[in-house]
Amino acid sequence: MKPTLALAAAALAFAAPVSAQTEAAAAAPAPMDKVSYFIGSQIGGNIANNFKQQGIEVDLENFLQAVRDKFEGKPSKFTEQELTAAMESFEKIMQSKQADLEKEQMAKAGEVKAAGSKFLAENGKREGVVTTASGLQYEVLKKGDGAKPVATDKVNVHYHGTLLNGKVFDSSVERNMPITFGVQEVIKGWTEALQLMSVGSKFKLYIPSSLAYGDTGAGPDIGPGETLIFEVELLGIEK
Repeated sequence: MKPTLALAAAALAFAAPVSAQTEAAAAAPAPMDKVSYFIGSQIGGNIANNFKQQGIEVDLENFLQAVRDKFEGKPSKFTEQELTAAMESFEKIMQSKQADLEKEQMAKAGEVKAAGSKFLAENGKREGVVTTASGLQYEVLKKGDGAKPVATDKVNVHYHGTLLNGKVFDSSVERNMPITFGVQEVIKGWTEALQLMSVGSKFKLYIPSSLAYGDTGAGPDIGPGETLIFEVELLGIEK
């Protein structure tokens, strides 16, 4: 997201909580000092977090002056040409930073994938571990005697997901809350594995990054190139 668009998104993110105020609250006289501070803290917090994520060190004095000038209807401190030139230069810098970050992520993904490949090569030799043509590995922890889902079904499952180092990144078991989703609405490794399972069965899945989240990863807990391990119990099928 470009910096200019990111600012707009941060401001829009505030709109929902403000519009959700009750009619009763709106009818009462509002203490505008506190309301104004609240609005500023919400918008400021969103923008500050956005800047931090993008590695932007804003000149707070000029930033706040621009906001005040807009509120008071004052002319801009800088000409339009100056601002345009500055933003063009800034965006080039940000694009360069993004390119460097992507290179770093690719290098890290390569190292992590290599570790995953080594693990899977050894894991595939263990008794009871089945390796499919796609590279998915699984072992049956508990056999079920129910039906098997097809690609168009929805399933109800319990799962527990970890990285190779044992770190838990997601677990319906820990939340004590099974989840229902379409067989094709999940990562490729799951889509394949679910169609091998019967209702009542429990599998342990070893999913290479190519069948998981690839070189991009997913959120803060699943990095680029990660091999994932899941224990999955198929509780039911919904047609």
